[in-house]
Amino acid sequence: MKAIRYCEYGPPEVLKIAEVQKPVPNDDELLVKVRSASLNFIDSGLVRGPFVLRLMTGLRKPKVTGFGQDFAGIVEAVGKNVIEFKTGDEVFGGKRGSVAEYVCVRKERVALKPANVTFEQAGAVKHAGLTALQGLRAGKIHPGQKVLINGASGGVGTFALQIAKAFDTEVTAVCSTRNLEMAEKLGADHVVDYTKEDFTKRPERYDLVFDNVSNHSMAERRRLLNPDGICVLAGIGSAGPQPEQLKRIGRGLGTALWSRFTDHKFAQYTTTMSQADLKFLSDLMAAGKLKPFVEKTYPMAETANALREFEEGHARGKLVITIN
Repeated sequence: MKAIRYCEYGPPEVLKIAEVQKPVPNDDELLVKVRSASLNFIDSGLVRGPFVLRLMTGLRKPKVTGFGQDFAGIVEAVGKNVIEFKTGDEVFGGKRGSVAEYVCVRKERVALKPANVTFEQAGAVKHAGLTALQGLRAGKIHPGQKVLINGASGGVGTFALQIAKAFDTEVTAVCSTRNLEMAEKLGADHVVDYTKEDFTKRPERYDLVFDNVSNHSMAERRRLLNPDGICVLAGIGSAGPQPEQLKRIGRGLGTALWSRFTDHKFAQYTTTMSQADLKFLSDLMAAGKLKPFVEKTYPMAETANALREFEEGHARGKLVITIN
């Protein structure tokens, strides 16, 4: 079968199509014929291999050469211990090396794909959807809150916006001029164009700030919060120049430290795999409350081009690799 592999660290050009052996599922796995897979921030980091990651992934060369984290596809075979899924089921979930014609994945890492979403949409869900859902929960989201999403037009942000609306909250989306209409279509009650206005200087106060960019100081973010409000540090923004990413990482760590000495709460978290959360997202999609926003699709042969565009940092929603 064909799969995308990288045998050295470097720019997107290191991604190559390789012929590899088709996997065979063990007793607790499913063999899935992949129809789509999406790009995430971690994919760029794993391919380029900054030193801090190489301590875990291999100092000189990557130990694991498969590319991609998310997928959607059709179950082709199941192990003898798998009773939750059957051949022909349409599923989505997560597995390292997902940009391939087939993947073997443990049964607890997938959920059924709703019939009202495409494979391209479902393949975009796992990482960004879980990051958004678990971050909003870290902020103790509940009906009636006023929620601000900073970075509402990216992969995680478009999920966070819609999930927050599904919790019956009043959502303000912060994005650039070209994305204002998209944010409104996704359900935002209010939109703020950060190219024309500094949203931290507005008089509004929020119960929950989902900060997916980390491009403001602690003091600026504190001004946004109600007395019992929570600011969730969800990420460092989209892919882009490494110096800027490092600045945002430092700013986020500094905010988390100094928040211990203030009355306002700043929450950080790590996205974890959860089948229950995948099912929750599946239910939202089935109910029409969540529709993954896919800006563009690429065939497998253009995976390097897709990653290059992703790293430019201007993608709206998700970029998806289609596999026929």
